[in-house]
Amino acid sequence: MSTPENPPSTRKLRRSRQDRMIAGICGGLAEYFGVDATWVRIAFVVSILLPGPQVLLYLLLWLIIPQD
Repeated sequence: MSTPENPPSTRKLRRSRQDRMIAGICGGLAEYFGVDATWVRIAFVVSILLPGPQVLLYLLLWLIIPQD
């Protein structure tokens, strides 16, 4: 029986404590997907210009996603 050298990492979506501006949602999403938090923040700001419930989604994620 062989064991894997690099077991698969278990990624968990968490709000960031270090990379946060308001609630750490964008920082946590950036860590989860492995991208720079600046790009996630830019995408969120641009999405606000489009019709839809972006702010409500952000508030909902703030309540649902646990803090790191």
